[in-house]
Amino acid sequence: MSLIGRREFLATSALAAGGALLTSRVAFARTEGTSRFILVILRGALDGLSAVPPYGDPDYAHLRRDLALGAPGAADGVLKLDSTFGLHPSLSFLYDSYNARELVVFQAIASPYRERSHFDGQDVLENGHTKPHAIQTGWLNRALSGLPSKTAAQSQERGIALGQNVPLVMRGPASVASWSPSKLTALDDDTLQRIGDLYSRDPILSRRLAEALEADAIAMSANSDGSKMLAQRDPKEAKKYARYDEIVDAAGSFLRSGEGPQVAVFDTTGWDTHANEGDAKGQLSTRLGGLDSSLRKLKAQLGPAWNDTVVLLVTEFGRTAAVNGTRGTDHGTGAAAFLVGGAVRGGRVVADWPGLSQAALYQGRDLKPTTDMRSVIKGVLADHLAVSTRVLESNVFPDSSNARAMRDLVRT
Repeated sequence: MSLIGRREFLATSALAAGGALLTSRVAFARTEGTSRFILVILRGALDGLSAVPPYGDPDYAHLRRDLALGAPGAADGVLKLDSTFGLHPSLSFLYDSYNARELVVFQAIASPYRERSHFDGQDVLENGHTKPHAIQTGWLNRALSGLPSKTAAQSQERGIALGQNVPLVMRGPASVASWSPSKLTALDDDTLQRIGDLYSRDPILSRRLAEALEADAIAMSANSDGSKMLAQRDPKEAKKYARYDEIVDAAGSFLRSGEGPQVAVFDTTGWDTHANEGDAKGQLSTRLGGLDSSLRKLKAQLGPAWNDTVVLLVTEFGRTAAVNGTRGTDHGTGAAAFLVGGAVRGGRVVADWPGLSQAALYQGRDLKPTTDMRSVIKGVLADHLAVSTRVLESNVFPDSSNARAMRDLVRT
C-alpha cells in the first residue's frame, strides 16, 4: 500500500459515489480538549501468554513446551517486569515505556464473552454489552456522546476511525470522522483545478473541499518522512508494515493538532496463531515487533501531545494455555492488554493471577480471566476523558455494575 498523497486523497473523495465531497474521507473535530485516547483492537486473539509470559509460574514452562520463553537474562529470554511476569523480547518499546512508568500491563483479563467465536467475541468487545449483537452501537461512540462540552460552537466530531471501515465500537449517535489510505491513482493539477472551479459556487462543497485539503495536509506532514523510512527497508518488510505506518502517521498527525479530534481507533490483524506460532522468533515475534515499532513511531508522531495521551490495546479473547498439535495455540479465554502513554500512571502489572496448574485453568484449557476489561475502560474514560459515572453505567456499559471502574490508571 503506497503512502497517500494530496492528489490521491482528492481522487478518492471526488470519485466517492453519490455525493463527491459531500462525504469527504476526513473531516475532524474542533475541540479544546487536551486529553487524547487511542483504542487499538488486536483482531484474531493475541496470545497473551506469549506477549506477557508468566515465566515465574511453576507450571509455565511445562505447559507451554516449545512456545515457552527463557527467563530474564537467558538468550532470547523475556524482558523482566517483576518476579512473575515479563514481556516478549520483541516488545522493546513497551519495555522502555514500562521502565519510564508509562505502561500498565494487564494479565488474565477478558470481556464478558466466554465462547470462542472471533466474530461474536469482537462484537461483545466493541458493543459494550454482555452478549453479542445486543446493540448496533459501540461503547466508544456512546462515550463520545457523554464527553463534557468545551464550547457551545464545538464540532460534534471529536473522534476519528482510521482504516477501511468504521468499526462497531465507533458507530452510534455521535458524529465521527473517518480516514483511510487511498489506493487510487493521483489527480493531475488540471483535474484538481477543475474540481476547485466546480465546487467554488457551492458553499457546502467548497467547505468540504477545504476540509479535505486541510486534513490531507496534516496527514502528509508525517507521511513524507514515512515514505523515506519505507524505502530503506527490505521490500517484503516494507509491504508488511506499510499499513501500520500509514495508520500511525495519520493518528499522530490528527491527534497532535490542537484543532483535531481527541479520540481515535484503529485495528491490527494477524493474531490468530493456530500453527507455527514461534517463541522468541517466528511469526508471532515478527507481528509483535511490527506492533511495537508502530507504537514507538506513534509516540514520536504525537510529540508533546504524547504526554496527554492514553493508548489502550485489547483483543477479543486469549488463546489456549497449552500448545496444540501444530505448534500453535487455539481460541481461549483469559488474555493480556496494555495501557501505554505519557498520561498513564504506569510501571506496574495488574493481575489477580490464577495460576496455570491444571486445576486453575478455565474449563481445563484456558487462562482463567480474573479482571473485567470493562473495569479498565471505565476507569480510563472517567479519569482521562471525564465521562461521568452516570453516563458510564447507564449508557456506555449498561449492566456492568459488577465491573467497578479501575481508578488511578492515568495521571490526573
